[in-house]
Amino acid sequence: MTIKDLNSVAWDHAVDQGDNPYTKVVSSEQVAAAKVGGWSVYLSDSKPVPREWFPRLEGTKVLCLASGGGQQAPILAAAGADVTLLDASVKQLAQDTYVAERDGLQIKTFEGDMADLSAFEDNSFDLIFNPVSTLFVPDLKPIWQECSRVLKSGGILMTGFMNPDEFIFDAEALDDDGIFVVKYPLPYIEYETLNPEELRERKQNKQMFHFSHTVETQLGGLLKAGFVITGFYEDRRTGEDGNPIRFYIPSYYVVKAQKL
Repeated sequence: MTIKDLNSVAWDHAVDQGDNPYTKVVSSEQVAAAKVGGWSVYLSDSKPVPREWFPRLEGTKVLCLASGGGQQAPILAAAGADVTLLDASVKQLAQDTYVAERDGLQIKTFEGDMADLSAFEDNSFDLIFNPVSTLFVPDLKPIWQECSRVLKSGGILMTGFMNPDEFIFDAEALDDDGIFVVKYPLPYIEYETLNPEELRERKQNKQMFHFSHTVETQLGGLLKAGFVITGFYEDRRTGEDGNPIRFYIPSYYVVKAQKL
């Protein structure tokens, strides 16, 4: 199985387990509020994306990229956008379909790889909305190239990504004892850190595989793909996961980029 396949299975499993916050659908009350202008969406944990980053959403063609889970796509659709959603997890997509049917929304869903947008023609979208998800893929170059291809000239890409410095620490020591132990060189490729038995258990338990990416690859890759960066902010983890890293460094970077 490919990394994409393994992570698809893992996200399907997360939906079944029901304890991952990124699989929790928005309420009908949130959708109703969005229909009358009371909306916010997130590319990271805590800070909503600034409303001034968005064009007028009525009729705007939006691609929610790797954004399944019944959260961002329904809110943007309720706010008036023409929303297409692509995600690798069938069950995450089903969360969005459920909300759309429950609340009378129109969302077009596609199962697929975020590095392969061949289902869409050139210059198809005004806006791409991509929450933190690049930590699940090994190579960013085809993603940014595909985003550039399917965006119209002047189109906007909004994307969140993990601070790569988080990946240097021993996650077990942090989670169990709150101790920062520097363990891994960067860039981090999780499957290369596992012995055969650990790798077998990871697959058997349907757990996700992660990758860090350098800031050069994240931001420099956007520039090479024909974007200019027009907005940026940092975000930190919430206290809900108990991870003390939020007291020391930001966990997320969020970028607004425009296709030249």
